[in-house]
Amino acid sequence: MESKRITIVEDDEITALNLKLSLKKQGYAVVAVYDNAATAKSKMSVDNPDIVIIDISLQESNDGIELAKLVRKKYNLPFIFLTSYSDDEIISQAKLTEPYGYILKPFDPNSLHATLQMALFKYDMENQRKEDIHSLKVDKLNLEKLLYSKRTSDKPIVPFGNDYHLDISICETFYKGKKIKLTKKENAFLRLLVAQLGLVVTFEQAMNYVWDEHGATENSVRTLVWRLRNKLETDIIKNASGIGYYIEE
Repeated sequence: MESKRITIVEDDEITALNLKLSLKKQGYAVVAVYDNAATAKSKMSVDNPDIVIIDISLQESNDGIELAKLVRKKYNLPFIFLTSYSDDEIISQAKLTEPYGYILKPFDPNSLHATLQMALFKYDMENQRKEDIHSLKVDKLNLEKLLYSKRTSDKPIVPFGNDYHLDISICETFYKGKKIKLTKKENAFLRLLVAQLGLVVTFEQAMNYVWDEHGATENSVRTLVWRLRNKLETDIIKNASGIGYYIEE
């Protein structure tokens, strides 16, 4: 297996050296060591690391946090913070950059290795998930085709759950023959669930389809599901923890 490439940004010379030696001993390839954020920024694209280790408080400033923002936004690379600080304000600022882990000084080589492995795994899974979502993205035309294929007769009726059905000709949902009054977004999300019965509709799919990618968050989806559940007669919308929702086929 090819060694993972690591860039270290640490202004304490001894700590940087110990990190480099420990990482090499564990089979990583240390491609660069920098003692300041400015140099690291200018060299990041050339070094092309798989992951970056960043001291939160480079040269007693918040340069590490600013560097982390760039690493995520411009280079889309995973990074972990190295810190000896427990100050709540600094940690709060660091959290906003969404690091893939923290290493406390003085570091333990085994903990360092474990943190790196978990960070790399999480990053790979996130990218795989994005690729899966992109390949499974449901646009309005494909959704209509999916719904049409789920009819049980020549009528534009798609049954789901127990005693529910969706009339795809008028975009209305019924329970035991009685129409359920839904908002536009609630109706769109329910149609998405019905079109993919038995499959999980991810948060990303819901945001892309229901909100057309404009300002929605996972909490927007959770709130929508909460409202929708209150309008449905039975609890047919199931949780896929941390991923999304589904209706059993």
